[in-house]
Amino acid sequence: MLDNIFRGRRLRQSPAMRSLCRETGPLLAGQLIMPYFVVDNPDPGFAREIPAMPGQMQLGLDALKARVGRYHELGLKALILFGIPAHKDEQASGAYAENGIVQRACRMLKSEFPGLLIITDVCLCEYMSHGHCGIITADGAVENDATLPLLARTAVSHAQAGADIVAPSDMMDGRVGFLRNALDQAGFSMTPIMSYAVKYASAYYGPFREAAESAPACGDRKSYQMDPANWREAIREARADLEEGADILIVKPAGPYGDIIRLVAENCDAPICAYQVSGEYSLIRAAAQQGWVNGEAVMLESLTGIKRAGAGIIITYFTEELLDKGLAVRN
Repeated sequence: MLDNIFRGRRLRQSPAMRSLCRETGPLLAGQLIMPYFVVDNPDPGFAREIPAMPGQMQLGLDALKARVGRYHELGLKALILFGIPAHKDEQASGAYAENGIVQRACRMLKSEFPGLLIITDVCLCEYMSHGHCGIITADGAVENDATLPLLARTAVSHAQAGADIVAPSDMMDGRVGFLRNALDQAGFSMTPIMSYAVKYASAYYGPFREAAESAPACGDRKSYQMDPANWREAIREARADLEEGADILIVKPAGPYGDIIRLVAENCDAPICAYQVSGEYSLIRAAAQQGWVNGEAVMLESLTGIKRAGAGIIITYFTEELLDKGLAVRN
C-alpha cells in the first residue's frame, strides 16, 4: 500500500467522473448532481411529494428506479442519495447495515444504469433517533471522535454496495482522513471522497429536514456546522479536508455564499462543488408559483451565479427541470 500519494486518477477513471470534474465551460448536464430521497418502505412503488419542496419526492426503490431511468434517458449523469430508514436508533445502525436503504439503492441503480455516477451522502442524522449527526454524550453534546468509526463503517458499506463517490456531510473534525484510511484498508483506494468541507449552520436547510426526516430532537447543529458570519474558517476547513485526502470540496449553501465559493476556489487546488440547498430551491419555487418571478429565468440566473462564483459542479434540485427542458448541454 502506497501512503500519502496524490491519487489524481480517482477523478479520471470513467467518462462520468471526468465529466463531473471538468473545470470550465457552459452549464453541463454532466456537472449537475440530482439529490434523491430513497425511503425504506414496504411498498417499493411508494412516492410522496415533499410539501416544503414542490416537485421533489420521497421514493421507494421501484419509484426511484423509474424516476432515475426517465432522467437518465434525458442526460442525467450523476445523483446523490439520501436514505430514510424504517427504524432509527442511537447507534445509527441503519446507516452502515449491509441491507440498508442506501446500500440496496446503490446495488439496484448500478445494476440498472451502470454508467450513472452514484454519490452517497455519508452522515448519521437520518438514522439517529435523536436526529444529530453523531454520538450524543450524557450531557447532550455530540461526541466527535466516537462518531468517526460509525462514519467510516457507513462509507465502506456504501463503497461495497457500488457507490462511485462517498460524500461525508457530518462536519466532524478529522472525518475525511478517517474515512480515507478506512476506504483504503477495505480495498477502495480509488473511491473518491467528495467532502462537505465548508458547511454552514444555515437557516436555508429547513425544507431538507422535512424531506430527510432528520430534524434534531433537541438543540441545534451550531457546535459542528460553521457560523454563517465566518469566511477565514472556510479556507481552514477546506485546506484541512484536502490535507486529509478529500478529492472534491463542497460549499453549502450556494447562492448566499458566492463569496465563499470564490474564496475556496482561489485558495484550494481541487474541484469545487456548490450545493444549492432546499431553502434556495423552495424560495424560487414558491415565488414562481405565486407569479412573483419568472421561475425559469430566476432558476437559470441563480445557477449562472453559482457557476460564475467558481463552482464547476452543482448539486441542485433543479437538475430534473433543466434536463426536461433541455436547458443543460448534454455531454
